[in-house]
Amino acid sequence: MQFDTVLLPPRRTRMLEQGLWHERTINDYLDACVAACPDKLALTAVQVETGDVRRFTYRTLAQMADRIAVGLSRLGVGKDDVVACQLPNWWQFTLVYLACSRIGAVMNPLMHIFRERELSFMLQHGEAKVMIVPKHFRGFDFEQMLTGLQPSLPTLQHVIAVGGQGASSFEALLSGPEWEKEADAQDILTRSRPGPDDVTQLIYTSGTTGEPKGVMQTANTLMSNIVPYAERMHLDAEAVVLMASPMAHQTGFMYGLMMPIMLKASAVLQDVWEPKQATALIQQEQVTFTMASTPFLTDLARTVDEQRQAGGPGVPTLRTFLCAGAPIPGPLVEQARAALGAKIVSAWGMTENGAVTTTELSDDDERAVNTDGHPLPGVEIKVVDASDQPLPAGEAGRLLLRSCSNFGGYLKRPQLNGTDADDWFDTGDLARIDERGYLRITGRSKDVIIRGGENIPVVEIESLLYKHPAVALAAVVSFPDERLGERACAVVVPKAGQSIDLPEIQRFMKEHKVAIQYVPERLIVQEAMPATPSGKIQKFKLREAIRELIRNTPE
Repeated sequence: MQFDTVLLPPRRTRMLEQGLWHERTINDYLDACVAACPDKLALTAVQVETGDVRRFTYRTLAQMADRIAVGLSRLGVGKDDVVACQLPNWWQFTLVYLACSRIGAVMNPLMHIFRERELSFMLQHGEAKVMIVPKHFRGFDFEQMLTGLQPSLPTLQHVIAVGGQGASSFEALLSGPEWEKEADAQDILTRSRPGPDDVTQLIYTSGTTGEPKGVMQTANTLMSNIVPYAERMHLDAEAVVLMASPMAHQTGFMYGLMMPIMLKASAVLQDVWEPKQATALIQQEQVTFTMASTPFLTDLARTVDEQRQAGGPGVPTLRTFLCAGAPIPGPLVEQARAALGAKIVSAWGMTENGAVTTTELSDDDERAVNTDGHPLPGVEIKVVDASDQPLPAGEAGRLLLRSCSNFGGYLKRPQLNGTDADDWFDTGDLARIDERGYLRITGRSKDVIIRGGENIPVVEIESLLYKHPAVALAAVVSFPDERLGERACAVVVPKAGQSIDLPEIQRFMKEHKVAIQYVPERLIVQEAMPATPSGKIQKFKLREAIRELIRNTPE
């Protein structure tokens, strides 16, 4: 694969001069852990449904990374080849990334909610050579899905199933044989190690183009974010990081997989969000830090509060819960502080940059309620008007950012990179910045719905709605939800003489193999759409109408 990271060379010299790029890969950090603390517990991975727990010290983590790396090499994987991975938060996810890094391969993490429709595009666009999936997870057969897709994907040479049977299983091909002991293993493990500007991660993000965009990240871009993030959160080698947010998102990947290794700390992975299990893990593993979206905080605070009222011990080791993905309701911060005894930090970020802004541990709680924090070191933000002129404090406009962690570009789509000659990246969000430099996201100029931290690709879902034989006009807009922040509502104008209802919309989406989280959860049927004189649907009017309908609908 040829990676067109056109955004990196123009800023490399400046990033190095300013000390913002650290020139260290995950290999360097893992090797340092093995040298300094080989027997320290590095990773605890818990499967909620089976109760399986697997633990690795830094020594055994590195050994297994080497084993899987040589195994991948035996399958023909080499430098700049893409290894796609659609695993939940299992130990194999972490190890596949570390193994890819040993041989210069690029990991493409994919959310386990994706089905044939999303995967067909991503695997073909990213030219994945290997796809690693669970055999079964949450009642679904991933191996069967991928073997069905494989004939239509010319570059996909291997489908490997964790927990599968026979010669194509992860255990038989990668984690079982002691590949690291073979005569040529050290040559394989050293000859193609990536440099800090080589692409190490290809991760897809939903946007307004109708198709996902492949974000290219390097060790320098990722670590330039993780280092100041950890410093601001006062995290060090004593940290125990719980990650229940999916590692196929940047939240899990950067701060649950990479950051603990960078810190020589310990990570605890939870594969299915279950707040009682999370509470038990925090207590048993003495977790000190976690990061997730607002619904996770809501669930955890409620569960711990119920347990404490019944005489339970609470979660005394948990010092910080960093919450991102949606604004934190004011009452929730108060409730969570009381229940958890932890500092609640708000943050905002993007797949293209990682965390951009956070509040400080020393900030008053109101900052977490009313703002999304201020920029991390190495990040600049500004709000501009339609003419790109900066706006004064407190006025809302388009949000631009310039960051050391800005991505290398969108794979094969440099025309969409959205970055000007001065490195200012158009986030597609609307925001205001207060007099103290704290950010508040106020809306989106891009057409995306964020459901519990997961971006719904609106354009793609609308395009599919138009394929339904009963639909004349369609729009997908958000409606508020107390727990998830937003959900998707389809607004439809039927063709003359036709009718349609929500079960039919949902059946149609599932028939087209759309991820279940993307399927509209409410339907409004109208005779016409509000539109501009040029015919553009006025979605703001649809959102207003939906909110009014919800307000006037009895519980």
